[in-house]
Amino acid sequence: MSIDAQATQDFVPVKEIRDGIVVLNNGELRALVLVNPINLSLKTNDEQRAVFGQFMGFLNSIDFSTQIVVQSRRLDITPYLLTLEKKYESQVEPLLKIQTKQYIEFIKDFTDQNSIMTKNFIIVVPYGSEQLAFEKSGFLGKIFGGSKSKAKIEERKAFEESRTQIEQRIGLVQNGLASCGLTSSVLNSDEVTDVLYKVFNPGDRRKAINFE
Repeated sequence: MSIDAQATQDFVPVKEIRDGIVVLNNGELRALVLVNPINLSLKTNDEQRAVFGQFMGFLNSIDFSTQIVVQSRRLDITPYLLTLEKKYESQVEPLLKIQTKQYIEFIKDFTDQNSIMTKNFIIVVPYGSEQLAFEKSGFLGKIFGGSKSKAKIEERKAFEESRTQIEQRIGLVQNGLASCGLTSSVLNSDEVTDVLYKVFNPGDRRKAINFE
């Protein structure tokens, strides 16, 4: 590993992503819950107050800290334009071909002049695990006389126990969100990887986040 790569890695607190769960360098776990937003502007004042009250009740009901992350990204419409181009090329009706071409030009001009943003709302659910932190520092290896296989077994056991605990917290969060009329889903390993990639590479559009 090069010096530059090692120096870059030192700034990333993530040890690994296992079964959709982020394992930090200090052994703590994080799960990411994607929340589907609702449009409050379409609700009456009474409905809005009800939602606020339910959300406040949800926050007061959990006995652990969480983070609410809002990711705003400029929408990449390149795949959509490519689809339109294919339809244009395969179109045999002259009038429809002209209309398709005009529509493509309209979309290009509109997006050039206006920033179309997409937002993702993510709740980070934490769980601390001293056992996993010990494994990273070599603590278990010393206990078991340097046996890597035994240490690995204990580390896996610690992870499974910790995963059970964090899954209970995830359930509490999702139930609380449901009481507010909000649907949610737990991100899998690929989706978590995409989120972290965008966090540490904000200017790179090669990997677009798509949770649909």
